[in-house]
Amino acid sequence: MKKIRETIERHVLKADQKWKALPAAQQRLLTKLFFGCYAVLTVVVLFSIATSTGNKNNTMSISHITTISDRVDVGNAANDSRTNAPLKR
Repeated sequence: MKKIRETIERHVLKADQKWKALPAAQQRLLTKLFFGCYAVLTVVVLFSIATSTGNKNNTMSISHITTISDRVDVGNAANDSRTNAPLKR
């Protein structure tokens, strides 16, 4: 675990050094570009959510939930009927 942490830290420090080596104007340009991409992606996701929830055909089916305990109870009932059967001699 310590080796993984050191590897990650080394990559983060290397990326930080590369960022600081860039001129300030290029840092501002890249920051604006990254923020613009983030904003566009956010708008696209919100639009997708709005269109999917506003769809009239968007229905949810509700049915019985089958759990593991229900299956075990059915299996135990089958085993109980076998154990209560009369023994052949």
